[in-house]
Amino acid sequence: MTYPASRPRRLRRTPALRRLVADVRVSPADLVLPVFVKEGLREPAPIASMPGVVQHTRDSLRKAAVEAVEAGIGGLILFGIPAVKDARGSGADDPEGIVQLALQDLSAELGDDTVLMSDLCLDEYTDHGHCGLLERHPGTGEWTVDNDATLARYASAALAQARAGSQVIAPSGMMDGQVAAIRAALDGEGFTHLPVWSYSTKYASAFYGPFRDAAECTPQFGDRAGYQQDGARGIDEGVREALLDIAEGADAVMVKPALAYLDVLRAVADAVDVPVAAYQVSGEYAMVEAAAAHGWIDRQRIVLETLTGIRRAGATTILTYWAVEAAGWLRD
Repeated sequence: MTYPASRPRRLRRTPALRRLVADVRVSPADLVLPVFVKEGLREPAPIASMPGVVQHTRDSLRKAAVEAVEAGIGGLILFGIPAVKDARGSGADDPEGIVQLALQDLSAELGDDTVLMSDLCLDEYTDHGHCGLLERHPGTGEWTVDNDATLARYASAALAQARAGSQVIAPSGMMDGQVAAIRAALDGEGFTHLPVWSYSTKYASAFYGPFRDAAECTPQFGDRAGYQQDGARGIDEGVREALLDIAEGADAVMVKPALAYLDVLRAVADAVDVPVAAYQVSGEYAMVEAAAAHGWIDRQRIVLETLTGIRRAGATTILTYWAVEAAGWLRD
């Protein structure tokens, strides 16, 4: 009888052997929890399309943040929903805006016990739901996002978040030149120590649907395909976007969504010399929760398997709505 010369199964035989040789590990400190805070709420509001996730009040956000820190996760990233929205997204840089107030709350509550990140975009704050200021196209008369005018709004919002206590500014609007504009504004006001973690490689994706329920930011016309990346383009464009942001001063970059773009994540991680995050977005979360609710999958195993896959593809940091729960499983 001829026997195989190599037997990889030998190192898979027992759980102890598998643990010993494992070289892709996810730890609680690798995880960042996205959280939503809404102005005017008296109690947390469940998000129907994201079971287990809520729009927080300022008080419930403080409690959730403390729980997250106790779980050992690496950080939180904050999204805000103002009571009033307008065409220029005034709440984004209002010192009394909901995100700025929540940043102050969490800074006082948490200190340096975790990394407090703030998403920077205008879609949560504009009445039209787009990520920037609008202008009419001179040829067609259609409304479009004015890239360069939007940069000034991003710079102002970055300063408002920095003054309120954000420890990492995370611009997600996919405007050309956004990192350079934000970096210049921060440095000009003395915030040279503050990192910019850019959503550099962000695709116009159907996986964002539940997030738009959570942040109440569905575009009132059209879509965001004119400024977010096209999933039908090759990997090289995703890498180029990351390299452009790094050249403008980004301290770290991000790929979003995660699971449908693991090939892009791997390429970006191989091409850059800064930390790379991946955002396990709302649609990824909702699909697993829906299947688990029907008993079709093992929820815990699926969550940990997806996190491991994202880590294996090159992410040093993973933004996930399961951060706190997964941290408990990983510790156990």
